[in-house]
Amino acid sequence: MTLTLTVSDEVRALAPGFTHVVVEADGLVNGPSTDATSALLDDAARRLAERLGGRPPHEDAHMAAWRETYTAFGSKPSRTRNSAEALAKRALSDAGLPRINVLVDVYNAISVAHLIPVGGEDTDHIRGAMRLVRATGDEDFVTVAGGEETIEHPDAGEVVWRDDTGVTCRRWNWRQGPRTRLTEQSASAVFLLESLAPMPVADVESAGAELAELLAKFSPGARITVHAPE
Repeated sequence: MTLTLTVSDEVRALAPGFTHVVVEADGLVNGPSTDATSALLDDAARRLAERLGGRPPHEDAHMAAWRETYTAFGSKPSRTRNSAEALAKRALSDAGLPRINVLVDVYNAISVAHLIPVGGEDTDHIRGAMRLVRATGDEDFVTVAGGEETIEHPDAGEVVWRDDTGVTCRRWNWRQGPRTRLTEQSASAVFLLESLAPMPVADVESAGAELAELLAKFSPGARITVHAPE
């Protein structure tokens, strides 16, 4: 793997059933959302509705596991939902899923269809290794509030993704910072698919394989590697 990703022992102890699949891609071609990615998001919402059978997303066993984990590190899951639950809620609403850009639409579709948190980071803006750790509370998280850049700090004990510069995603997979976000200029990316027990490892592997197929479809010629679950 060209980019090193590690999960701290503290996080493993907090969530022993945690598994993640990494998809690395170079030579991507991004751009505005298209009719094809819009259709992909609509189909993902349909697959989600079939999966839930009328239940709200938080009643799904996988989403319930994420809520328990969020509570374990001091977050309130009904107020700060994991990314998959938040997307699923939007997918089932009248407003539907947002259209962002091709790459974000693709990984959001996988997240919704499989009900699994998926994130995408621009590797050209990552500094050093990526680590999933429990925060000290002193780390910088650069975000935007009221149209202006601002610096926040995670709560002590909060689970965060970070690199050498600072936090890239707060509360595990709740809010990504703009520094590493995938834009229409992004050509290299790392995608993280994150699961907890009771989701079978085979299910997150299947989601990763589907993501890789879609990336190849929308970026012919891209170099894509799916890494084994860890």
